[in-house]
Amino acid sequence: MGKKRVMVPAQEVDLSTVKYEPEAIQAPHLTGFIFKFFVSIIEAPVIGSLLISYLKKKNKLVELLRNTVIPEAPMFKPEFPPQEPEHGVVTLHEDGKPEDRVESALKCLPDYDLPGSWNGNQDPPFKYWKIRDYAYAYRSGLATPSIVAERIIPIIEEFSSEKPPQPLLISFDAEEVRKQAAASTKRFEEGKPLSILDGIFMAIKDDIDCFPHPSKSGSTWMHQVRSVKKDAVCVSRLRSCGVILLGKANMHEFGMGTTGNNPNFGTARNPHAPERYTGGSSSGPAAIVASGLCSAALGTDGGGSIRIPSSLCGVVGFKTTYGRTDMEGSLCDAGTVEIIGPIASTVEDVMLVYAAILGSSLGNRKSLQPSAPCLPILSAHDGLNALESLRIGKYTAWFNDVNSTDISDKCEDILGLLCKAHGCRMVEIVIPELHEMRNAHLVSIGSEMLCSVNPDCEDGKAARMTYDTRTSLALFRSFTASDYVAAQCLSFLHILFRRRIMYHHMAIFKNVDVIVTPTTGMTAPVIPPSALQHGETDMQVTGDLMRFIIAANLLGLPAISVPVGFDKQGLPIGLQLIGRPWGEASLLRVASAIEELCVTSKKRPVSFYDVLRTN
Repeated sequence: MGKKRVMVPAQEVDLSTVKYEPEAIQAPHLTGFIFKFFVSIIEAPVIGSLLISYLKKKNKLVELLRNTVIPEAPMFKPEFPPQEPEHGVVTLHEDGKPEDRVESALKCLPDYDLPGSWNGNQDPPFKYWKIRDYAYAYRSGLATPSIVAERIIPIIEEFSSEKPPQPLLISFDAEEVRKQAAASTKRFEEGKPLSILDGIFMAIKDDIDCFPHPSKSGSTWMHQVRSVKKDAVCVSRLRSCGVILLGKANMHEFGMGTTGNNPNFGTARNPHAPERYTGGSSSGPAAIVASGLCSAALGTDGGGSIRIPSSLCGVVGFKTTYGRTDMEGSLCDAGTVEIIGPIASTVEDVMLVYAAILGSSLGNRKSLQPSAPCLPILSAHDGLNALESLRIGKYTAWFNDVNSTDISDKCEDILGLLCKAHGCRMVEIVIPELHEMRNAHLVSIGSEMLCSVNPDCEDGKAARMTYDTRTSLALFRSFTASDYVAAQCLSFLHILFRRRIMYHHMAIFKNVDVIVTPTTGMTAPVIPPSALQHGETDMQVTGDLMRFIIAANLLGLPAISVPVGFDKQGLPIGLQLIGRPWGEASLLRVASAIEELCVTSKKRPVSFYDVLRTN
């Protein structure tokens, strides 16, 4: 046994002694045959354990897992202290009808010249059609949901038939889409649309149930052991608003990766640079929104899986507070870090979809006691005045830990514009124990995933998983297989650290309203051709993509990624805002202001389809 590391209580940590330490991940980057050979070694009974133990030791995981004494009591899932009410907001009724909440959200939006938008010139600058644009076109007879469906269907089919395949959706039924579109078209003809979302096309990530499609979670076999008999709760709420559900969007298998690589069905490509990854694990949802084929999509986020691909694809990705949305009907409904959230091309479209899907489960209402869900009033001058008192927390050393100064410089420039335009104030903060937080999250999400798939692995399904999934599972299993102490750490490390890290963040939020970072430490990575067939493992890329996103998952905090520009290669850059528990309205207000400052810097993706207006 090594020397014990005894941590002082969280409230006694001296922040003046905290020094930021850049993350240094030591692991090989492997693709192709060498990767397959590597997996066969780490799955071998003796040599595999030795190799995994070596990699864990090189990355100081053994020291953290076995030799740390934490004085805090466990926190099994996020627990939040009472929060001050948000100002300049509208309260939504989570027990009410989704379409009524969407109507309330619509009234919060700023004025918008719909005829001018339709008749105006799209170039320059480039802009995505909003949900309000679609609704205007449908109501004015300029288009119908059926017409739009016929424009989308051949494009979806073309992506799947590419060589190699690049599917945005991995479950798609053209006739089912036509049926939904025809029903929506009829409602508009009768003057009875269900909501502003009626006739809006959305994709659903493959780990969220959307009947009659199977839920495979990006694998080749999950649908064989788990059938889908009805929509997930969030999907059912969208359907009641008239949303047209296109199908199940591509994803990194079981959500266990950050790039979106999927050798099972083909890897979705970044619409801004088709030779690059979308980011993951919600790869299909982000790509289909960025390409213009959908106004919005649903993803899941347990380790940045909404925010990472949204940042890399140049769209908006929203992670709600843990427990804000009902997870029933998703493959990750039993975890403590995952949420279901929207990806959309604009902040206002995120607001509309969020209004439809929100609503805690009965269990979470009792245990978490969430504040009432709210939305910011963006249509009134008073709402904008709320930004004047905004305090933005920035940990500069962490903020600047990026692969290219293009990222930090662009994010810094936008924050400067925000402060100048609205009178916001930047506050320097220090976040201690970031390395411990990363490892606690790794153990947390790894143990939850292992519990989820282990019974099927024991039934022989492991051999049908992708090689990078098998690599991750080998690491997760090593925590329980090495010895009894490591097994106890697997069970309790993250719940012990969670309370400490929650204390640090709640202390920070006494002095700031939001914490700001780049969303990712790098822009979209190139897809190695050798990775398309067998996948790849590149833990350094994973570390770069996940650098800033862990706190929102481990602690259950709300966070949003907003596109703020491009690097010198023309790749999208995202800015992340992290908020107080249940503080979604404040985040959305700031995100909307940032989006407005970036309106002239939009760029048409290389792979973009205008399915609303073809002329």
